Amino acid sequence: MESKTSPKCHLCMSKPRRCQHPDSKAPIFCPTVNLEKITKEANAEFEKPEIRKFATNAILQEAEGYGYRDIKPYLRHPIKSRVEEVCGFLQKMAYKKIGVAFCNGCSNEGRIFSKVLEAQGFEVVSACCKAGCSEKEILGITDDQKVKKNEFEVMCNPILQAKLLNAANTDFNVLLGLCVGHDSLFFKYSQAMTTVLFAKDRLLGHNPVAALHTIDTYYERLLMPGFTISKNENGK
Repeated sequence: MESKTSPKCHLCMSKPRRCQHPDSKAPIFCPTVNLEKITKEANAEFEKPEIRKFATNAILQEAEGYGYRDIKPYLRHPIKSRVEEVCGFLQKMAYKKIGVAFCNGCSNEGRIFSKVLEAQGFEVVSACCKAGCSEKEILGITDDQKVKKNEFEVMCNPILQAKLLNAANTDFNVLLGLCVGHDSLFFKYSQAMTTVLFAKDRLLGHNPVAALHTIDTYYERLLMPGFTISKNENGK
């Protein structure tokens, strides 16, 4: 039996969802119905002036991402790319200095995005993941555990990226293609609020959702019990 205290929104099949329409039916695990205390605690955070301003501008930016909102019946019509939405949000918050933390493999994207930010009037401070030239050996990584085995190899250093941007007193940071886990460390050490322009996906051209869109065909193996995701192309 499902626990009432464990939210499992991914299993909800209600149409419309109870969280969007108060009169809709709710499944047994619905947090909107079962966890009202936590909802009140979360909503109380919006009373903090800096959080209220941030959340309000996020809502306004969301709405501006759609066009023809006055036409009924309403049909969603997106009109802005994420790059445009990021710039719009930064302008709403009146930020001046923006930190850009990018993967070395996305240097070109980092350069182009920084150029866009500068064209929109922002000061850009950037940090590449390889900054500091720290060898992987400081983590105890052996030669056979490197991408290029038995060669000199510099580790990604998201903690340094965050600290470099902290030292520059950035108003807000944007991540471009940091690896899984490296992005998490950046979030942990960054003093400024941060968003992600795009997530790293080496195989799918930084479009990780493509694996979910093809889960019934090319990526159906991900649903196989016991499938060893860590295997390489040689099955090792």
